[in-house]
Amino acid sequence: MAAPITWRKSSYSGEGDGNECVEIATSPTRAAVRDSKAPARATLTFPAAAFTDFVGALKDPQGRLTGVRALEK
Repeated sequence: MAAPITWRKSSYSGEGDGNECVEIATSPTRAAVRDSKAPARATLTFPAAAFTDFVGALKDPQGRLTGVRALEK
């Protein structure tokens, strides 16, 4: 993912200009994350499956990785 086309901000970004969060851009194979306060700075990219597991762990109240991919690691 060299140049993500569409960046999305979290609905939890805050009021006003909403620059208190991260932005994400996705493709079928990659996910990219950047700081909304400094979008021209570094961007982190991850394989889509790894990012899906990460988000799933955030949503799991026990903080565990979920899904089949977590068992394969």
